[in-house]
Amino acid sequence: MHYFYTFSIYCYNILIHFASFFNPKAKAWIKGRKGYQSLPVMNILKKKDPSIYFLITFFSPSGFLHYHKRKNPCDFVCYLPLDTPSNAKKFLAKIHPQKIFFVKYEFWANYIFEAKKNDIKIYSISSIFRPNQLYFKKSISFFPSILKQFDYFFVQNQQSASLLKSIGISNYIISGDTRFDRVIENKNLMQSNPTLEKFLNNEKALIIGSSWPEEEKIIIPLINQHKITCKIIIAPHSIDENHLAQIEKSFHSPIIRYSNFLSNTTSSNVLLLDTIGHLACAYNYGEIAFIGGGFSGNLHNILEPAVFGLPVIFGPKHSRFPEAQDFIENGIGFSIETSDQFLESYQLIKNNLNHLILKSKAVVSNNQGASQKIIQNLLK
Repeated sequence: MHYFYTFSIYCYNILIHFASFFNPKAKAWIKGRKGYQSLPVMNILKKKDPSIYFLITFFSPSGFLHYHKRKNPCDFVCYLPLDTPSNAKKFLAKIHPQKIFFVKYEFWANYIFEAKKNDIKIYSISSIFRPNQLYFKKSISFFPSILKQFDYFFVQNQQSASLLKSIGISNYIISGDTRFDRVIENKNLMQSNPTLEKFLNNEKALIIGSSWPEEEKIIIPLINQHKITCKIIIAPHSIDENHLAQIEKSFHSPIIRYSNFLSNTTSSNVLLLDTIGHLACAYNYGEIAFIGGGFSGNLHNILEPAVFGLPVIFGPKHSRFPEAQDFIENGIGFSIETSDQFLESYQLIKNNLNHLILKSKAVVSNNQGASQKIIQNLLK
């Protein structure tokens, strides 16, 4: 099974090279080889011992291309070479790490086995598991053996702990999700945005965050029909010109782009964020958020708006995101599939807004502290 795993990695490499001729993201993956969920933990460790050297690796372009836009304690950043036995051996021999931290879903078998051969301590931070994963199939011994190499797991929830226990792993603690600590840090460091303040003129906005066409098809008709009349900030997931132009064309009335706002004399209730890096700040000026990715199973960050007290609305495919179900159970998250359902949830939130704002902030506050739990156990 180990050989099959490595063979599949080689096949993936061939496919991604082929795809690079047609797909910009795949091309970025190739060029790079020529949330930072760990950030709160890294910040604490660096503060305790400034001499610690952090080498951070990324597998995909999304993290690698944007890590520098947030303050971080990284000493060196690079792509992780493809997970083959020879790459793992060469890479670890070159950098000689004392400890390796894998984050959330990251479990690269050849790097893990090579690390254990060299007596390197390996940990998993904010790991989260589901019953249908191969690690918990009793008929396949290879994948459970990957997890059994770890020195310690810091898991997000009870289900993940129970799944580890089911395959004989007891070296874990339920520490929670470090992203709660991260969004609280970001909130405390947030600065004002004069452009957004001028657009809103002391009003609060409905924030459409990291939207895909599926979310835009739900919300834009409601705006055109004047069923949603408040100020609106749209931050599309993709800001390529074709997508931005399509959004503008979908509106019956002119909307304003963020980059043109200060020089634009058009009056509009809709601001289109055609830049990167302003969405997190925009949540500070919102009262409700509609978060993208919930129609494809790739829900974007719903903690970022919640830390500012925004109740969140999202699509129906969120089973891989336990925080979404937690938000629904706490009454601050609303899963919808149609425009009518969105409007119903939106009106419900508006009718109970002050209560839900306090509740959203409380949910985030009650879940902070994962980073400190991890640090305390590491120091032991």
